[in-house]
Amino acid sequence: MTEYAATDYSENVMSLFVDEVTIDMKAGDGGNGAVAFRKEKFVPRGGPAGGDGGKGGDVVLCADSNLSTLLDFRYQRIYKAPRGVDGSAKQMYGKNAEDLLLRVPLGTIATDVESGRIIADLTKHDQREVVATGGMGGRGNAHFASSTHQAPQYAENGEPGELRTVKLELKLLADVGIIGFPNVGKSSIIAAISAARPKIANYPFTTLIPNLGVVQVDKDPNRTFVMADIPGLIEGASDGIGLGHQFLRHIERTRLLAHVIDVSDAVGRDPLEDFRIVNQELERYSAKLAGLTQIVVLNKIDIADPEKVESTRRSLAEFRTVVQVSAATQQGLKELVYLLANTLDELPRQPDVFAEGDDDGPVLINLTNNPGGYSYRTRQMSRRWEARFDEESGAFVVAGKGIERVVAMTPLLNEHAVARLQRVLEKAGIVSKLRSLGAKEGDTVRIGTAEFDFFDEDIDE
Repeated sequence: MTEYAATDYSENVMSLFVDEVTIDMKAGDGGNGAVAFRKEKFVPRGGPAGGDGGKGGDVVLCADSNLSTLLDFRYQRIYKAPRGVDGSAKQMYGKNAEDLLLRVPLGTIATDVESGRIIADLTKHDQREVVATGGMGGRGNAHFASSTHQAPQYAENGEPGELRTVKLELKLLADVGIIGFPNVGKSSIIAAISAARPKIANYPFTTLIPNLGVVQVDKDPNRTFVMADIPGLIEGASDGIGLGHQFLRHIERTRLLAHVIDVSDAVGRDPLEDFRIVNQELERYSAKLAGLTQIVVLNKIDIADPEKVESTRRSLAEFRTVVQVSAATQQGLKELVYLLANTLDELPRQPDVFAEGDDDGPVLINLTNNPGGYSYRTRQMSRRWEARFDEESGAFVVAGKGIERVVAMTPLLNEHAVARLQRVLEKAGIVSKLRSLGAKEGDTVRIGTAEFDFFDEDIDE
């Protein structure tokens, strides 16, 4: 299996933190089936013996907990999986191609740009999702032998692999998101109650990328939760000001928000106004974010005016649960951890995301009991099709995933294969439908990327 891994950079620099990128991916085509016949001594008129082609490689996303950025995908935007090996004589099957494995950080969501559907949501280490399916190998001529057609002179081409444009979007996986204005002490709090070691300094925007920390309650390894230190929000963040969209995106997966407010006079801000502005930005960005349970954390009480702390607490207590702490002296931090843990216990966990398929393509089923390995996919090709006359091009157009697949796998330079395709079209009712639409001998018919001259054996000479 061929692998590409996004390099994990440790520098805390925003230019290295990439959390959204669009890439093109092409799964491998299937190998062609072979046209061959037995040529053994003392075996006259040996039958067909062409082998099948191998399957093309899939493009697979693999979640890696050691990665934290999609940076490498910014420098390479096109990924192609190898094609399957062609079949050969003596019914020898071609080798299946290796899959192309793309490693991405935990929390990566893959969305098909054309349809807007989520096709993969990677939330567990080593979880793998097929996002572009390789083509099936074409069948050799041995498959087409029958009592009335004992020496078929044709085989199938390999099926084309899926071609997709996919948007990769990174949303951090955390139970608690710490939000608030810059320089209110969010990084200091997460450093004090978890094993995270974020860069801390006394100036705004010290934190340029989200930091994750695991909090253990009473040193119990079975009772932990993950906190995300989201970089400071400012007024206008919902409009993208100050990289607001990149920051707000990472709050969407959290179940609980800890809203940190500086109640000291160190920055000369109004705590109630800060509370209003941040919640306004949450509401403008997403109603879901605004509806999350939120605990207000009044920080820096060790250097704050007690009367100011109390008046702020009273003003906010009617809307939210309020806790008072000092990250510097660790006052109130133990109570904060208990409050967060107990609140999380009462909140439902985020449901698993399922990417819904349709009748015309691969269907993705996310198996929650099987976090490792591939999600189960089935290739259900619809037999539905439609035919119409395109006035702009003057051609009759037949559209349908199933029939387009048959045409793509037909070697159109082989007259025997084209004759078989004609029989398939007649059996499917396509020829009679085109006839009812007014198609006449010599008219152009387009199926997928192929064009034909209409031929109707039933037309009277």
